[in-house]
Amino acid sequence: MELVAGKKVYFLSDFHLGAPNESTSREREDRLVRFLNNAKQDAAAIFIVGDIFDFWFEYKTVVPKGFVRLLGCLAQISDAGIALHIFTGNHDLWMKDYLNKELNAQVHFDPQIFKLGSQQFFIGHGDGLGPGDKGYKFIKKIFTNSICQFLFRWLHPDVGIQLANYFSGKSRAKTGSSDEVFLGEDKEWLIVYSKQKAQEVDVDYFIFGHRHFAIDLAINESTRYINLGDWLKLNTYSVFDGEQLQLLEWKG
Repeated sequence: MELVAGKKVYFLSDFHLGAPNESTSREREDRLVRFLNNAKQDAAAIFIVGDIFDFWFEYKTVVPKGFVRLLGCLAQISDAGIALHIFTGNHDLWMKDYLNKELNAQVHFDPQIFKLGSQQFFIGHGDGLGPGDKGYKFIKKIFTNSICQFLFRWLHPDVGIQLANYFSGKSRAKTGSSDEVFLGEDKEWLIVYSKQKAQEVDVDYFIFGHRHFAIDLAINESTRYINLGDWLKLNTYSVFDGEQLQLLEWKG
């Protein structure tokens, strides 16, 4: 993607709409819509790097209700000719083609490399990458298995979605605030992964979500690791103007 002068690329992640309840999610949605309406004034592209929803599953003719204000805003952004990229996260990895058809968004199920202007970006949600976390990697194989998804689809949506939301809440209670704590370079597996990957591919920026803290870290002389934080507490995002990338907080 060639960037026209004055145009920017925005990156944000981890909205978790639906958690922990409807009222706080509505406030978060309104905040996101204000941010996106502001960003679209000079955006060439917007990358949403996973976990838009705390749970999302696409039946063949049914999708979870709610958050139409955000979806409508994203539709307006796409209709305005702004490239919209959406990555699946560990909470909404059951996306199929709904957002592609309705929003004309490019939905990515795995990390991708993009050339934006003269810079190379390695972008992904971050779940299941790097060393460790074997329990989640095993569970992800089950969740992404086509047979398991087929069987889940046979549950009535009122049952299936309620069941999934229950277990998502239980998982969040068990995890607590551990996703918000920076463990240090040698223990943050996405940083370890980025350092290893930087030896294989020519990349200027690694951009991830998943871990709920915001950080801009140099991992070698020419490559930076960016974790986008979240919109549950931090309201952080990154913006690239063709020359510089900044990690910022939205206060609107």
